[in-house]
This record gives sequence, C-alpha cells and structure tokens, in this order.
Amino acid sequence: MLYLGIDTSNYTTSVALVSSDGKIIADSRLPVTVGDGERGIRQSDAVFTHIKNLPGVLDALGDIEQPSAVGVSYAPRDAKGSYMPCFLSGVSAAKAAAVASGASYFEFSHQAGHIAAAVCTAGREELLNERFLAFHVSGGTTDLLLCDRLNIEQIGTTLDLNAGQAIDRVGVMLGLKFPCGKELEEISLPLDSVKPYSCVKDTFCNLSGLENKAADMLKKGESREYIAAFTLASVLDTLDKMCERALEKYGDLPVVFAGGVTANKYIKDALTARYNAIFTLPEYSRDNAVGIAYLTRKKALGI
Repeated sequence: MLYLGIDTSNYTTSVALVSSDGKIIADSRLPVTVGDGERGIRQSDAVFTHIKNLPGVLDALGDIEQPSAVGVSYAPRDAKGSYMPCFLSGVSAAKAAAVASGASYFEFSHQAGHIAAAVCTAGREELLNERFLAFHVSGGTTDLLLCDRLNIEQIGTTLDLNAGQAIDRVGVMLGLKFPCGKELEEISLPLDSVKPYSCVKDTFCNLSGLENKAADMLKKGESREYIAAFTLASVLDTLDKMCERALEKYGDLPVVFAGGVTANKYIKDALTARYNAIFTLPEYSRDNAVGIAYLTRKKALGI
C-alpha cells in the first residue's frame, strides 16, 4: 500500500509517496521562484505558482497504483488561528485525489510534517510515539517545541525575526540569491573565527539585532565572508542557548532539529556534538512532503 503526502509551503510545491513498510517510493518538488533582490513572495503569487506546479510534481511520481490514504499540510502550525493561503492549494489537490481514488484523507500541519521528516529519515521513527524536544527553524518559524506523541506544544520562539528571515535578509544585503542559506554557508569563514551575537531570555529569542549588526558591519566595510560567518554563528549561538535552557527545564529529552536552517553544516555539526541532537539530510530539512507522507502512513495504519 502507498501513502501520498502533499505540501504547498510558501516556497516549495512538494509531493511524496511512502510504502507501508516505510520506504520512500517517490519525492517530487518544484520551487516557488523569487525575483532577484526580493526577500519573499506574496501569498497570491505563491498560491498561483502551486496551482501551476502541482500537475507537474504529481506526474513526476510516475505510473503508480492508487494510494490507500492521502495526507496534506493544511496550516503552518498546530495552533489555533494558524493559517496561510498557500496551503489551500495543497488541500484542494489532496481532497480531489482522495475522492477520485477512494482513499482516506488526513490533514497535518506543515510543522508536524517537518518534524516527522527529520525523525523518520534519521531512522528514529519510534520517537513519534515518545516525548522529545524539537526545533523547527526556517524562514517562517524559529520554534522550540515539546512533542509528546506528536502533540505539539510551543515552549519557545522568536519574538521578532525568524532565523531563516535573518539569514535571507543578510544574504540579500550581501548580493546573494534568495533563499540565501546555501550560498551564505559557502562563502562563510569558519564560525569560530567570529564573535557571535545572541539575545536569548529563557527559551525565547530576538533576532532583529543580528540583522542590524550585520548591516552596520557592511557599512563599515567588513568582508562578506566575515558577515556570513557572523550571521551563522549568531543563529547557532541562539539555538544553543535555547536548547540548553529547555533541557534544564524539561529534563534530558532527545532533541530533534528540523527546518531549512538546520541543513547548514556548521549548525548541524556543532549541535550534534553538544547535544547528540537528531538531524536529517539537508534534502529532508528543507520543505518537503515526505514527513506528511509518513504521518499519513502512521495515521492510516494506526501505529
């Protein structure tokens, strides 16, 4: 049996198929393009692009048997009032696919999909039935979460900019193409060559100061390589302090890192070494439908 996942986040149209034994059968994605020098996209443009992209990414799955269940991300978070229009594109396609195939239909948050993708592709699927800490760090979120059988409670977050926003804004400032995380990592000096900046209170953080300091460095003629390292080191220092304080409050729990920012090698290596944290491959850190497909399988099989 096959389980289809669909995710239409702000910047990627994604579909994936997982088999009943947990094997990823297919993983198809198309980016939502952002113009040069731009730092984001309007929701109306994202919705239109998803509608254009969905037939192509579904066709890329190839000639497959009908899925037993279809799952989709319907909102950014598992929280009352969480909403973005871009997810309506996926919901419409998923409901149509379920009706046409006679398959069961399930809805999950985009955030839950990120966490499931990280956990399952890292070979730790058993955590979905346990208690653990999770970070979801991207352009849209910098959330610290307490997960208990995937009942997700936010216990920390940013109070202004998200980590991915800070990275992208600094990257665009440096002339890099949005989204800027990969290029920023490529040009960065070693992170231990700079002094990071962080503003963390308990398990909450502020990141707007990071953008302001990077802009000031650029005005004073600091190199792009140094500013890139400063930006990434500051994000790392912020996540490190939030994690340390969460473990002090909630005990010695496994820690999972998900979301596009966690694809960064420097951040992954440092936090894995300090906390034995669980990361996945970069392709499953970035927006994808694999986690939604895994959650669909879990729900359909009752496991």
